[in-house]
Amino acid sequence: MDKEFEVLKEVAKRLAGDTVVSDYVRCGHVACALLTDKGNVYTGISINAKCGIGFCAEHSAIADMLKAGESRIVKIVSSSKNDVVVSCGRCLEFIRQINEENVNAKVLLKTGDVKTVDELLPIRWNLDEL
Repeated sequence: MDKEFEVLKEVAKRLAGDTVVSDYVRCGHVACALLTDKGNVYTGISINAKCGIGFCAEHSAIADMLKAGESRIVKIVSSSKNDVVVSCGRCLEFIRQINEENVNAKVLLKTGDVKTVDELLPIRWNLDEL
């Protein structure tokens, strides 16, 4: 694993936790750190609501990136307090759509292996299919 992934992993692990916000909401079980093509790191945490309207840490980190005017993800890591977690299919598709011109964003897996979004979601759909 390269140095950039090590840094992203440590950033995400530091942010991860389990904070009770209210009887309905907990946050931070998963945290995410991503690196853009401009060399900036953006982060986010998951929000879990009992009614199901929470969102993933990857979405939170991507919102942070977009807020700063960037949209090209080079590397991304999601982690609980203890270990790297694999992004869900919804998040991988979101990364792909945000990163449309560069779908080869690299994702760190729990095993330490690195895969591109295209390797994790090999079959694409497109707007013509809607």
